[in-house]
Amino acid sequence: MSSLPPSRDRVELVISDVDGTLLDNNKQLTSEAPAAVERLYKAGIRFTIASARPARMVRELVTTLQVREPLACFNGALYISPDETVLQELQMSPADAQMMADFMFQQGFDLWVWTDNDWFVSNPNGPHVAHHEMQMGRKAKPLPTHDMSQFRVLKLVGVSDNYDAVAKAEADLATHGSPTASATRSSPYYLDVTDAKANKGEVVLNISRMLGIPTERIATIGDMTTDTFMFRKSGVSIAMGNGLADVKAQAKYVTKSNEENGFAYAMDHFVLGVTAQRLAAD
Repeated sequence: MSSLPPSRDRVELVISDVDGTLLDNNKQLTSEAPAAVERLYKAGIRFTIASARPARMVRELVTTLQVREPLACFNGALYISPDETVLQELQMSPADAQMMADFMFQQGFDLWVWTDNDWFVSNPNGPHVAHHEMQMGRKAKPLPTHDMSQFRVLKLVGVSDNYDAVAKAEADLATHGSPTASATRSSPYYLDVTDAKANKGEVVLNISRMLGIPTERIATIGDMTTDTFMFRKSGVSIAMGNGLADVKAQAKYVTKSNEENGFAYAMDHFVLGVTAQRLAAD
């Protein structure tokens, strides 16, 4: 089979979301994911991740899964190699950063500011800060000012456990936000804001160029609104069973949930299985 030319539909690269996809609800790597990624490698299919997380918070995952390709953090505002060499970064404009920060405060959300080196929080005792600090291995810095021009902002996050308010804010920014900024939920309680070109759709295009792999031969998998940007640019799109209803509606396939090893199921049934069928047909 390996001597046959690749099918036009054959997947050559998988780009995976992290939270809610590779990780379970306790933020632990799902049990069958490492073996599933190894099966991809053995089949000649490359693998990488696109995450809202900073580089420091994907380090262990990259090591465990033996990621070999460039990966995207901050939804594409930062590209790094597996050894954390910075390949590319995209800073928000000061005007957009200020407008979006003001919007977050108006909604009553806590604000997290991510720069190339630091993480600042408006409420050090706010929701999800302690868990992030544990995963980061360091304390957040208190946000010293609301003047965003003082920072090289790669990503802003509005944080609230009022899920309906976060969803409404996402919808409001889609209609009335800046055309040069992207605002999407990376979880029900995080509203991520980056430069408009730092979204997961651009991740697919950029990694396609970096690796010389056509987008139609890329499979993407995720669970949140931010992942639908990947779906629109890739040849194969897979929504997690725990994903939002509108996310599932935009995917070619829907797999099991992250609590049911949905990532591994998707790789075996919608990537490796389809690849095997296409090669056999050739």
